[in-house]
Amino acid sequence: MAKRFVFLVFTLWIAVTLNFLIPRMMPGNPAELMVRRIVGQGPVNPQLVHAVEIMLGLPVGSMAHQYVLYLGNMIHGSFGVSYTYFPYPVMQVIGQALPWTLALLGTTTIVTFVLGTALGAFAAWRRGSWFDTAATVTANFTATFPFFWIALMAIYVLGFLLHWFPINGGYGAGLTPGWNGTFLASALDHSILPALTIVVAGTGGWLFGMRNNMIHVLGEDYVRLAVAKGLGGHVIALDYGARNAILPNITGFAMSLGTLVGGSILVESVFGYPGMGYLLYNAVGDQDYPLMQAIFLLITVGTLLANFLADLAYGVLDPRARRGGESS
Repeated sequence: MAKRFVFLVFTLWIAVTLNFLIPRMMPGNPAELMVRRIVGQGPVNPQLVHAVEIMLGLPVGSMAHQYVLYLGNMIHGSFGVSYTYFPYPVMQVIGQALPWTLALLGTTTIVTFVLGTALGAFAAWRRGSWFDTAATVTANFTATFPFFWIALMAIYVLGFLLHWFPINGGYGAGLTPGWNGTFLASALDHSILPALTIVVAGTGGWLFGMRNNMIHVLGEDYVRLAVAKGLGGHVIALDYGARNAILPNITGFAMSLGTLVGGSILVESVFGYPGMGYLLYNAVGDQDYPLMQAIFLLITVGTLLANFLADLAYGVLDPRARRGGESS
């Protein structure tokens, strides 16, 4: 446990340092980019660019000095002002977008994991049955098509032709975000179509992974011994089969939770959803270094913590992990 924690801290420091260096190595000047949006493609006044740099609070001084300031501000949760959404602070901008991503991607990630894992385990237990055939064929069909194709088809059929769901945005026009019934109903209505698309596109991967793992586990000697002892089918399927077969899926689930923020870019771009993915897309395009650094840091911390928790879950689900891989 101590080694894992030290590795977590060391990896986090490496990631934080890279997060500091990479934006500063990117070409271009965000102040000049902002000025060019105003004056067009003509010549840019250097004094105007310098004034915008002061206004945005662009980092000055040596790299070592900037790095020390960066670490100090990061510890205090201060990432400066967003260039794209000036003059709002970065954390305020993230605070408005993060709940949308957590609500949509967090819920659908859990649903797809639980649904796909359960269906995969049952398909493996009933291998060769009509359910196994139907589940694998359907999963293979949905996995063949890229997500954006399924999303566009869902928008066209369910949104444009049938008018069952809204096709763009996170809530209705003219509404003000707040904890009231009208807004929450509108937000839920706007989230159904992207959520449905994510579940349809993502369930097949979990199903195939769990099915293949469990088929392998069911062929192990200890499962045959359990069958020879006359244990019940549900005990063998759950305690002997699914409990061990799910271990590789735990790592994948942890990674999907850790990369929740970054993985929402495509989803939110297609549906115009006001979350972290759309925020990151705009930040990269506008060279908004403070906003990019904060979002990348959230992705890094989320991924590291998710993998750390996955290691802990391994110890709970598989006693061999607590004994360093020894079987007895």
